[in-house]
Amino acid sequence: MTDRKERLDRLKSGEIFDLLVVGGGATGCGIALDAASRGLKVALAERRDFAGGTSGRSTKLLHGGVRYLEAAVLHRDKVQFNLVRDALHERGVLLKIAPHLCQRLTLVTPLYRLAQVPYIWAGLKFYDLLARRAGLGHSRYLSPSDMLRRFPQIKREGLKGGVLYYDGQFNDARMNLALARTALREGAALSNYLEVISLVREKGRVAGAIVRDPLGGASWQIRARCVVNACGPSADLLRRMDDPTAAPLLRVSRGTHIVLPGKFAPADTGIMIPKTDDGRVIFILPWQGMCLVGTTEEPATAGVPPVAEEKDVEYLLRHLRRYFNLKVDEGDIMARWAGLRPLVHDPYTADSAELARDHVISCSPTGLITIVGGKWTTYRKMALDTVDYAVATLGLAANCECRTDRIVLEGGEGVQEQGATELARKFRLSPDVALHLYGSYGALAADVAQFCQGELADRLVPPHPYLKGEVLYAVRYEMALSPLDFLERRIPLALLDRRGAQVAAPVVLEMMAQELGWSQARVAHERSELNDLLERG
Repeated sequence: MTDRKERLDRLKSGEIFDLLVVGGGATGCGIALDAASRGLKVALAERRDFAGGTSGRSTKLLHGGVRYLEAAVLHRDKVQFNLVRDALHERGVLLKIAPHLCQRLTLVTPLYRLAQVPYIWAGLKFYDLLARRAGLGHSRYLSPSDMLRRFPQIKREGLKGGVLYYDGQFNDARMNLALARTALREGAALSNYLEVISLVREKGRVAGAIVRDPLGGASWQIRARCVVNACGPSADLLRRMDDPTAAPLLRVSRGTHIVLPGKFAPADTGIMIPKTDDGRVIFILPWQGMCLVGTTEEPATAGVPPVAEEKDVEYLLRHLRRYFNLKVDEGDIMARWAGLRPLVHDPYTADSAELARDHVISCSPTGLITIVGGKWTTYRKMALDTVDYAVATLGLAANCECRTDRIVLEGGEGVQEQGATELARKFRLSPDVALHLYGSYGALAADVAQFCQGELADRLVPPHPYLKGEVLYAVRYEMALSPLDFLERRIPLALLDRRGAQVAAPVVLEMMAQELGWSQARVAHERSELNDLLERG
């Protein structure tokens, strides 16, 4: 892995790139990987950290979207139907190219009205049918007694049974990082903490951008034959940098999640509530040994950091109490957080929960290509369509067709079912530590375990399985440049256990400051920003 100076030096070299991608979320890094693997010269600038926005705060599901399938059938909506079909195909691809980060997850839907039983069951059977050979298992009906055996806490009154089906679950932030690292391996030049401050034009066409390094203070020009706007919820902000009169393409919504102790969810099965009173879908999922509950859909503003508001938290708690015999209140919440979602603008739809996650590619009169909408599961299809569009529109000299359905992401090569057990034996690790390392780093887990020797093998904050050595590994090999990069995205501690992250923060800050040679002023700044972010959630 090249260090930051080497990566910035290439971006400063004056090289004319085929593509300059703005945005380092799933879509941006997916585009960089796709284009670089076709032999194109690619640069990418991310103003914060990889997965620092929407891509690191998802519901951690790789799914086709049962809700969209219902809309497709009831309203004969071809766009929604294609979205589900594509997402189910892509789910199968991602399970193959990142087997250490993506797994099959069993889900059930409780049913409290007899009329729901054939309706939901038939819908999920159709879901299986659409997946074809990429299916993860057959849906089936569960009797009330089967449901209660699996979920003793579920409310018995009026329970008519349930439907069991399968989807995928994944580590979104580390998947995003794996995309960035694989793009680097394929020859892309990319960097986090590199902000686009203006676009460059030649003969009336966008021909690059002026970027600024907020850590070093320098600014310079990156020239490119094509600039791709992959800024997610902030895409309209970049479009207005190109054209101040540009009409919005997006409506942004805020999704809130809460994390509870693991006792609130079975270790291997999640629950989907398909339709609440106001038409939303709620998931109760096992995640990293905890219980993840989400999400809400509320209007939001791009560029404003999202916060988990009290009314959204209470909404989730209220529905937990409605479906489960659980005494759960705010005191049980280990962490809460919110993320922004970029939904394609539809002036005829008032409710953001009804908007599809299908993606749209547009090109401005000056040649700025924008990709908006979509969902995590379809990032690879979005990248494929965007690169195809750029190649066709600008005549870029790609040397092959898209092959990202066959490029295994960093850490995914040679992953084995018993890999964690072998890792624990070889390095004398506790089972939970071995599971964490193998599930985060895959085939690179042995390198991390070898790196974490002596005091670096100590747990960062017991009982969590994260090791002190992972802090230095993240700085040296995974482009982590702030404590929150590590605490929220290289490991998920800040999203799992806010108090645990607050305990770990001083240790992480001290280790990073020493490794990166920070001044006292920089340490004070990082401490203040970290404390504020951990308090805000």
